[in-house]
Amino acid sequence: MSIPQLSESDLKLLGRYDTPTISNVIEIFKVLPQTSGYMDGRIRACFPEMPPMVGYASTATFRSAAAPGAGADYAGLEEQVTKFAELPQPAVVVIQDIDSPPVAATFGEVMTTIYKGFGAAGLITSGAARDLDQVRALGFPCFSDGVICSHGYPHLVDLGMPVNVGGVTIRPGDLIHGDANGVTTIPHEIASEVAHACEEFAAAEQVILDYINAGNPTPAGLQEARGECVRMIKELGERVRAKMATTA
Repeated sequence: MSIPQLSESDLKLLGRYDTPTISNVIEIFKVLPQTSGYMDGRIRACFPEMPPMVGYASTATFRSAAAPGAGADYAGLEEQVTKFAELPQPAVVVIQDIDSPPVAATFGEVMTTIYKGFGAAGLITSGAARDLDQVRALGFPCFSDGVICSHGYPHLVDLGMPVNVGGVTIRPGDLIHGDANGVTTIPHEIASEVAHACEEFAAAEQVILDYINAGNPTPAGLQEARGECVRMIKELGERVRAKMATTA
């Protein structure tokens, strides 16, 4: 199946906004329940100071509890980076650790250096991280369910299949956005429109912030500011949904 590819300008536009804003804007399209599509609190940014990460999922499963039947540590890594070329770019590596609980780190300095060298934009795993100082120095965004100092018997088990990370099923090529606040998927059919609606959505929320920050707020004034914000978001939602309906 062909995976839609956003323009470079749309990808850059998505990267200008934080993940909560992206999540809020996805809601106004009403294509998903408001409690789905984003990862739960188990998946946390290893480097919350880094800017938002945007890219397309390259999936794998991993385990480290027992040595692989054949091959060396990190067996399957060369095949994994080869598969990046089968997807829109940039790739975001998404790894489900099938050991429960995780026995050792899913990634460290060497793996992330390789992924970055092959053009990946970041990594997400249901497993653990290590080598945090070294990976931070690479400027490579990572998300994990904790930190473990050892790599155990690390090996990739399967590549390019649906995985479950943070309570969300991720398929190869899914569009992903993540930052200090967490990780969400962006449905392909609305991705470009989401990118272009963020500025207007943020402007609507700014009405409330500007009112409060001006000083001497009153409940009546807050009600008016909130009403204007709601009106602006409602109009934005109606407009983008109407546009999507005409192009469906």
